[in-house]
Amino acid sequence: QVQLVESGGGLVQPGGSLRLSCKASGMIFSDYTMKWYRQAPGKQRNLVATIISGGSAVYADSVKGRFTISRDNAKNTVYLQMNSLQPEDTAVYYCNGVYARYNYWGQGTQVTVSS
Repeated sequence: QVQLVESGGGLVQPGGSLRLSCKASGMIFSDYTMKWYRQAPGKQRNLVATIISGGSAVYADSVKGRFTISRDNAKNTVYLQMNSLQPEDTAVYYCNGVYARYNYWGQGTQVTVSS
């Protein structure tokens, strides 16, 4: 079955960096558009970044210039490099893969930005 497994979350000070990874299995990863979402406590889940199979990426305005999404189709993995982290970036980050009628989610990884 399809699995998306995130890793790399944790506690970081304001201004710090983290790199999230999402390892996919059970799917033809290169076919999928991959996305990162985040959900802060008591708030809706919001799209952070999207990367298509060919590598083009789109970002939410709130993270543009600070976050970079990338993918390694040979490793079935999508990444989110997060720099200049701020307390408002605190959330559970979810990996999402979409292709045609298929839509899969990971279990999420917690990112906490606090001094």
